[in-house]
Amino acid sequence: MRLHPLRTLVVAIVALLVLGSAVLILRDANRANGTPVGTGDLTGIHKIQHVIVVMQENRSFDSYFGTYPGADGIPMKNGHPKVCSLDPSTHRCVYPYHDRSQRDYGGPHGASNAKADIARGRMDGFVAQAGKGSRKFCKKDPFSPLCSRPNLATTVMGYHTASEIPNYWNYAHNFVLQDHMFEPNYGWSLPAHLFMVSAWSAGCPDPYNAMTCHNDLKHPDHDFRATPQVPDFGWTDITYLLHKYHVSWRYYVANGTKPDCDDDQMFCTRRTNGLQNHTTPEIWNPLPDFVTVHQDHQIKDIQDARNFFTAAKQGTLPAVSFIVPNGTHSEHPPALISKGQAWVTRVVDSVMRGPDWNSSAIFVAWDDWGGFYDHVVPPTVDHNGYGIRVPGLVISPYARTGYVDHQVLSFDAYLKFIEDDFLNKARLNPKTDGRPDPRPGVRENASILGNLKNDFNFSRQPRAPLLLPTHPGS
Repeated sequence: MRLHPLRTLVVAIVALLVLGSAVLILRDANRANGTPVGTGDLTGIHKIQHVIVVMQENRSFDSYFGTYPGADGIPMKNGHPKVCSLDPSTHRCVYPYHDRSQRDYGGPHGASNAKADIARGRMDGFVAQAGKGSRKFCKKDPFSPLCSRPNLATTVMGYHTASEIPNYWNYAHNFVLQDHMFEPNYGWSLPAHLFMVSAWSAGCPDPYNAMTCHNDLKHPDHDFRATPQVPDFGWTDITYLLHKYHVSWRYYVANGTKPDCDDDQMFCTRRTNGLQNHTTPEIWNPLPDFVTVHQDHQIKDIQDARNFFTAAKQGTLPAVSFIVPNGTHSEHPPALISKGQAWVTRVVDSVMRGPDWNSSAIFVAWDDWGGFYDHVVPPTVDHNGYGIRVPGLVISPYARTGYVDHQVLSFDAYLKFIEDDFLNKARLNPKTDGRPDPRPGVRENASILGNLKNDFNFSRQPRAPLLLPTHPGS
């Protein structure tokens, strides 16, 4: 029997729709269980099936890349820095200098310290704040060996080059360096990690009523509980949308000492930072304390970092990974820079050696500036920030080669990239995401925020891995 031409067309359209739906269902199922999705039929940003955010600790952009060629680095005149930070104790201006040490000390890095460092745009408060922070610490712990160090406050003006961090400069040379990546908020590690997963930092008197949450950059964990069974954070985080769209995720935590104390002070008093692992909520592992993670039964997706290396080797990485170090590998002063670089290199090498490399994008950043000098005045987005500049790297088979990205960025750009890639551009927007909260705005939609897609060339063939030694020479 011959079909009418119109009926034939209708049948063909229906068949295509069914086939397309089947492909989408299969793709989402693969994302959910970690099965790699071939990139041959995908275009643009969707060639990235594995986003990996590596979050280190406490470095400003100028402290790591202030002399990197082509970057917005330390202003120079005749080869010498022409910017400085006043030392009130000597009434002298301290200029940036090449710090060849692998161990630094930094400065205090709370929200008030960030604003004092910025000094209404003069960017000259760093030494003064470090001096206040060291005096406060030494008053509490006068017998600490740190208190016998001369010129402790002026170490915030030190910067490193490829001599001390060759792998980081190698990644910048071969992939993408972002020279206007700003901490999304003023302040220390906890609010920075909260912004990383939710684009907000707040305290919640009743975490099961998100509308009771209120802006807090100082101590959003004021009623922090030492058990993951009782969450404290009630507003909406990225895992809520990932679960809603059936997209897999993991948050990997390295066992060991915490990178810092449970506050925003300059140093821990006699190593009071204690231990961390993936089972307890704390500063570098905030997701167990989110109501959404409990309600969606996804506590199991917060895992030991050793599982990341296994997944990378087996080609079963989730669609979205966050991975955080322990104190030894964090680069948080006074941890050795070389150990942090070795940790990041191990993470990157594991992805490059595994089956998921050709569909991965690795974003490396440092959670806050750690009190170290930076000369760029942060742009103002809202009353929470942006904070002071931090280094940012993009490592991917599709990343541009030797590209310095001058776009204004913050950790909000990671969320935006994830949302554009996996969530059909859904946003953490209380008016549209189905879960209202009183956040001050939709950070991913900020007009000043750049787009990480500009760091990629998706028309090229995926590049071969660039494996680096974990302990390189200078």
